[in-house]
Amino acid sequence: MRVLVTGAAGYLGSVLTGALLDEGHEVLAVDSFIYRQTSLLERCADKRLSVIRGDARDKELLTGLVRQADAIFPLACLTGAPLCSKDPIGARTVNLEAIEMLLGLRSSSQPIIFPTTNSGYGVGQADRHCTEETPLRPVSLYGRLKVDIEQKLLDAGNVITFRFATLFGASPRMRMDLLVNDFVYRAVTDRFIVLFEAHFKRNYLHVRDGARAFLHGLKNFAVMAGRPYNVGLSDANISKWELCEEIRKQVSEFYFAEEPLAKDPDQRNYIVSNERIEATGYRTMFGLSDGIAELIKAYKIVRPNQYSNV
Repeated sequence: MRVLVTGAAGYLGSVLTGALLDEGHEVLAVDSFIYRQTSLLERCADKRLSVIRGDARDKELLTGLVRQADAIFPLACLTGAPLCSKDPIGARTVNLEAIEMLLGLRSSSQPIIFPTTNSGYGVGQADRHCTEETPLRPVSLYGRLKVDIEQKLLDAGNVITFRFATLFGASPRMRMDLLVNDFVYRAVTDRFIVLFEAHFKRNYLHVRDGARAFLHGLKNFAVMAGRPYNVGLSDANISKWELCEEIRKQVSEFYFAEEPLAKDPDQRNYIVSNERIEATGYRTMFGLSDGIAELIKAYKIVRPNQYSNV
């Protein structure tokens, strides 16, 4: 199958592109390379990979690529609340309007698998898991745009959406501003962190399991299409404090404390049920402890300010 992937050189995209090639698919990999990343270099010897340097908002470019594709994975995104707040116009044109454009270009028979975020749940209810039926109450521009475009995609049909938990783990296009990745970096370098609202909870997912969800959706598209799916580690609905405790199991010198009067600018706080996708046979392969061990090794290689979306 020939798969069009926008944002193919990004944190998730570079892992997904490799996974698709390993499964024998052809990949039309579109990326603007705005972070000057070289994350697809290792895969350039593969004849099934086509690299297109371009903007996911370029209608002329995308028109020709959509015609060649058997399936479309629109990953191009200004990812995260801080980046979207910094560039709200870019966020709207990339995260919403570019995907609306893809909907207008594709034929109704072309499947789309789209990554959204479970941050759309915003502030959940204590001790109650958010399911795909839980009302969406995003607390950021990033979350609102993701919620809006997800509904448009589902209304259009022949679409699967994945509401991903907070991703973590090493990637060819590393991000150090994701919560687990950031906390592990602070643990191995600073040896301490001060937490704001340490009881706030969220769910987590290894970036490689995120890529595997796309492969699972592609193989099972006929039975999964038309619905959103939470995708995360079912045993990792944990607070920031509990995350730090997990990190300290592998970095014994790590010290953490809470500033009780401070407010976290990120007010997301929820736990998530992943039962719907698990009922289709999907299972994660990489646990939180696996990712922490991986990141500890990765931070012997990378340095601060190399890898971020802000």
